[in-house]
Amino acid sequence: MKTVQVSPFFFEFESDFVNTLKCVPMIVRYKLDSCGIKLKLHEWAKFNLKDKESLAHLPCYTHHEIENYGASVRTLVHKYFGYEASLLSAVNDSWNNLNEVPAEVQQKAQEWNCTFLTLKNWIEMDTLQRFALVKLSRSGHEGKNFPIALAEFKISNPDHSNSYLY
Repeated sequence: MKTVQVSPFFFEFESDFVNTLKCVPMIVRYKLDSCGIKLKLHEWAKFNLKDKESLAHLPCYTHHEIENYGASVRTLVHKYFGYEASLLSAVNDSWNNLNEVPAEVQQKAQEWNCTFLTLKNWIEMDTLQRFALVKLSRSGHEGKNFPIALAEFKISNPDHSNSYLY
């Protein structure tokens, strides 16, 4: 997986939980994928707010930072649960592919009648935006934030209405 600098911020579509961080925000999910650790929601829920905020803001871009980030997560999981953090078997980083919009994102866009997500849009998004759309497209997500993310990322139909949101 290639290393890309991503600013630590929360998306507007995450606003319903960023004050409490009850869910794992995209910036943390991106960093977990970068260091190859699978953090389960019940593990995240047990962490205190300070630990969660730390994971959101810790750098995780250079090889050294990625190693330190992984060590921090492993330390927290061991501290709270007494066992080793789970590792990801493989990371499908289709958000880094700039040659085509990933099939899973295209399919989710079609489900929401968004036929105007183009390769040009995809290329113009930053890494974390592409990451978010990929994650919101995958099975296991109800997908309600997908059209909200598209609107936030200024992906709209040519007449600029976001009719797929209603």
